[in-house]
Amino acid sequence: MAGLNVSLSFFLAIIALCQAARRAAKALLPAGTYNSFAREAAGAAQLGACCLELRVLVELGPWAGGFGPDLLLTLLFLLFLAHGATFDGASANPAVSLQELLLAEASVPSTLLKLVAQVLGVQAACTLTPLYWAWELSDLHTLQNLMAAHCSSALRTTVLHGALVEGACALVFHLTLLRLQHSLPIYRVPAVALLVTILAYTAGPLTSAFFNPALAALVTFHCSGHTLLEYAQVYWLGPLTGMVLAVLLYHGHLPCLFQRNLLYSQKNKYRIPRGKPAPGPGDTQVSAEGCRVQEPGQRGVGRQLLDSSGHGPCERPVRGRGPGPRLGPRTPELREHQTRPHSSPETICQ
Repeated sequence: MAGLNVSLSFFLAIIALCQAARRAAKALLPAGTYNSFAREAAGAAQLGACCLELRVLVELGPWAGGFGPDLLLTLLFLLFLAHGATFDGASANPAVSLQELLLAEASVPSTLLKLVAQVLGVQAACTLTPLYWAWELSDLHTLQNLMAAHCSSALRTTVLHGALVEGACALVFHLTLLRLQHSLPIYRVPAVALLVTILAYTAGPLTSAFFNPALAALVTFHCSGHTLLEYAQVYWLGPLTGMVLAVLLYHGHLPCLFQRNLLYSQKNKYRIPRGKPAPGPGDTQVSAEGCRVQEPGQRGVGRQLLDSSGHGPCERPVRGRGPGPRLGPRTPELREHQTRPHSSPETICQ
């Protein structure tokens, strides 16, 4: 357990040191420089150093310290919880930075600056972590120093199978990121940490489940067993292909390259009401005949269309506020009063 305590102390020290560097850079640097360079470099250094130390526990812990896979997976979950809580929006993953570029959420100069920062951060972790191991604070570090020149490759299957595994892991990982990108951090960070743990448990025996080109280059590219081209096909081409497929499946297109949706049909969000058909010449003539202006002293001429209630288009019954008295038949006096000339013409349909 002494070796485990030393490793836990290393994890806490690295996280605290990178967090202090982030706060200092945020206070001293402009916002654009901090977002595109400083926090990405600090996040990549933190992720790389913790990954190297965790790899020592994975490779040497089971037979030198008696660590089981449950303990190692729990450590991985807790580490990614800490990363998600302290990264301050950084990805420390070149595939995620390129995904933001494809989604038109970042410019080309900003993406290039992020990639440079991630490479520098990983290189800093690769330089400083062996210096810590040289202190040999635990037996695991002593064994690591003896075996450093003969590291074993993380690729334990064929190149094609390894590329498919890394691509599938990247596909699931990036689809989850796209689905949770607008969620609250209190939900997104545990979900991503749990997903990384599950993927590491599933694909770890085959490729170590990096789905991070910078992290894979740090850990396994210098190990013997495969050529640089084979490593690039598995750990670079596989994750990048999975990322592109995730964007296509989620959005249906690559917003940075073209706007046409290739997979899903775009439906209008709002329903357009159907307009009434334009009246034809016959309808206009009927309306004109049905609503004629009656001059004083003239009787209404022309036939009027009757609706279902027996009234013409201009003889609609007027609704009052209450039931009125029922009118009887028209008397001669009433007809004479209605045909009496007035001072101004009266329109019937009014």
